[in-house]
Amino acid sequence: MGIKNFFRKIHSKESKIKTQQGKPIPLGATFYENSINFAVFAAHASRVSLLLYNKEQDVPFEEISLDPKIHKTGDVWHILVSGISRDIQYGYRVGGENRKDHYYSEDNILLDPYAHALYPTLKWGWSTEITQKNKRITISRSCLVDHAFDWQDDAPPLIPMHESILYEFHVRGFSRHASSKSKYSGTYKGIIEKIPYLKDLGITAIELLPVFEFDETDNGNYNPETGEKLKNFWGYSTISFFVPKASYAFEYQKNAHILEFKEMVRELHKAKIEVILDVVFNHTAEGDQRGPTLSFRGLDNCVYYLLTKEGEYMNFSGCGNSVKANHPVVSDFIIDCLRYWVLEMHVDGFRFDLASILTRDEKGIPMADPPVIKRIALDPILKNVKLIAEAWDAGGLYQVGSFPSYGRWSEWNGKFRDDVRAFIKGDNGVVHALAARLIGSPDLYGEKGRPPSHSINFITCHDGFTLNDLVSYNKKKNTMNGEENRDGEQNNLSWNCGEEGESKNPIVLKLREKQRKNFMAILLLSQGVPMLLGGDEFGRTQQGNNNAYCQDNEISWIDWDLLEKNAAFLRFVKEMIALRKRHFQAKDFQDYQISWHGVKVGRPDWSYHSHSLALLIEQTKKTKDTKAFYIILNAFWMPLTFDLPKPSSDKVWHILMDTAKESPLDITTQEDSAVWKEKQYTLEPRSVVVLITMPVEGKKESI
Repeated sequence: MGIKNFFRKIHSKESKIKTQQGKPIPLGATFYENSINFAVFAAHASRVSLLLYNKEQDVPFEEISLDPKIHKTGDVWHILVSGISRDIQYGYRVGGENRKDHYYSEDNILLDPYAHALYPTLKWGWSTEITQKNKRITISRSCLVDHAFDWQDDAPPLIPMHESILYEFHVRGFSRHASSKSKYSGTYKGIIEKIPYLKDLGITAIELLPVFEFDETDNGNYNPETGEKLKNFWGYSTISFFVPKASYAFEYQKNAHILEFKEMVRELHKAKIEVILDVVFNHTAEGDQRGPTLSFRGLDNCVYYLLTKEGEYMNFSGCGNSVKANHPVVSDFIIDCLRYWVLEMHVDGFRFDLASILTRDEKGIPMADPPVIKRIALDPILKNVKLIAEAWDAGGLYQVGSFPSYGRWSEWNGKFRDDVRAFIKGDNGVVHALAARLIGSPDLYGEKGRPPSHSINFITCHDGFTLNDLVSYNKKKNTMNGEENRDGEQNNLSWNCGEEGESKNPIVLKLREKQRKNFMAILLLSQGVPMLLGGDEFGRTQQGNNNAYCQDNEISWIDWDLLEKNAAFLRFVKEMIALRKRHFQAKDFQDYQISWHGVKVGRPDWSYHSHSLALLIEQTKKTKDTKAFYIILNAFWMPLTFDLPKPSSDKVWHILMDTAKESPLDITTQEDSAVWKEKQYTLEPRSVVVLITMPVEGKKESI
């Protein structure tokens, strides 16, 4: 590309272009019959020019200076241009007074924040950043999009939140490994190929790591072992919020990424699987003052970002800047973006990265009633959309259980993760907290009248150890991230079961599998909404790396060969999901009675040194079909014998699940469950058991 000519001003002598005043809304570029309206917010700018490019041309064929007397309404610059094709590409040159809180430079050609596509359409690993006058800038341009697509009467599945089972993964990492045998490796189409697997697994929604356009090459670190330049693999560094990641498309022609994303959503909906996007509105790829000026910074820095009195960026994200989300213009932008992904792309929900930043005011102080959070919750277009908050930020704000919900917001429940990990690991003083996590964390949500579905329960996620590594490593192994193993969470509440890392010891391996089953059992038996990390169901490993944000290789790619290697564990997870759907998806506990027990019925051990707990779940309305469940958890390193509650005269206990047993006896269906006539049940060390009451007659004896 002719970089040296990229910023040359063009003065066309014989232009066929005609311009009119245009309209200030909607923002972005809008098609009309024979013209295009361009509108951009830039409150503090004194000069704005629109640059127009022909397709695949490096140099603009026209630069139009907007007269503020004609082409500015309030703080919005606008112009209607006719005589140009719909394949036009464009950018903005913006000038103004350079105060301490502004970053105006007419060297920069800025992206339209409302652009629906960018040029060039890049393959994975390509970059559009260059260095000009010691500054990082982009040579990307904004494009218009034809959104025509055959949705085939697509409709959102609208699965109730309390019936949802989420499955988190990375688009590229999901099918990039050769073992996936994908024709469309690492793409939206690669997900379509795996729909039969997802449906068979039983999950109801996929939660995708960021798919808004980002630059995967903006990581400056190198792998110290291989010398390879590392990537921004996860994508938590958004460049353009209305644009699906182009390199996740199999084809590279114009609009392919939009069409293939829509196709993915449509096919998932046919399988009754919802699509939830991990969205990053808390910061942008522009970083701090050392970062590239791509769009927001060059348009109106002091409006889009939280700044100190000295004009420095507040950094509650850990990524250099923090978006001023509660400024009316910025909150409008966020709402417009969410509506676009729902209306145009048919997305079913959003998980908001570091959502607590969105509760901060213009001074960075948390608000009890943050406007943008409330607007999202009460927006009529977003009424049926799932809203999930990561209810903390890198500035120390932790709002799990206290995030402003307005009756809508669910939260990643970090306390569920930590308390369950600590219990299974064998820590002291955890049983009381575990009890709350099992029944929907009423200590966090119940007092505020929030339902258990406001708790997104998880053991693992993209950020941290995989489930396999959680039971295989005491310490993180992040040296290959190029930060001397300083990055990543230090306290993982993990236990390696007696040997660090990979092991061939059959005793260690058996214990690790049992611990994985214990984790999955608790996750899928607990009230709230369970979320699984993709690949955990068949023992995926990241080789001890608990911060694989930069690893575009087999550390992050899911190894599908593990399906066969760990088939028994995969079967257990599938059956646990089915068990949850049959019996443990109640919206709340109004029709159930719960009682707590220990090795003796009615005597739970809440002491500091306790490592076991049992709970009896009974329906309050008694009929011949009424069932009771007895869940027993033993995290102690010795066997424990539990007395069993006496069932009603016409019922007997059956064994549904025992994580200490070998497959296929570790979990059975209700129909195949074995009778347990004894008055006691002995749990093996570190195991979980589920019993169910069934009619006395017609069932086989226990083995």
